[in-house]
Amino acid sequence: MIIFAGAAVAFVRFLLVAFRRHGDNGFIAVRLFLGRFLALGLEFQLAGDVLRTAIAPTFTQIGQLAAIATIRTALNFFLSREIEKERLTVNGASRPPASGAGGG
Repeated sequence: MIIFAGAAVAFVRFLLVAFRRHGDNGFIAVRLFLGRFLALGLEFQLAGDVLRTAIAPTFTQIGQLAAIATIRTALNFFLSREIEKERLTVNGASRPPASGAGGG
């Protein structure tokens, strides 16, 4: 539900950016928005898997949970790095360039 809601809102934002032609920064902002929802959705899915396994764990389920947790943690890590990189790009582009001349 979280990923679906984020994707739906991001699609609307994508259409708005595409029609208004904000340039690359508009699309990067949409990617950041969607990325946050994807990261949140991955965290909720992992929590659901942990709770499901905690009820009646077998060694097979524990092994599967460990594999799923490892994969989702890696995905979340790289997604978070990408979000931070894009956020810095957007923030850097929205600021005026610093003047090289000191003094006043």
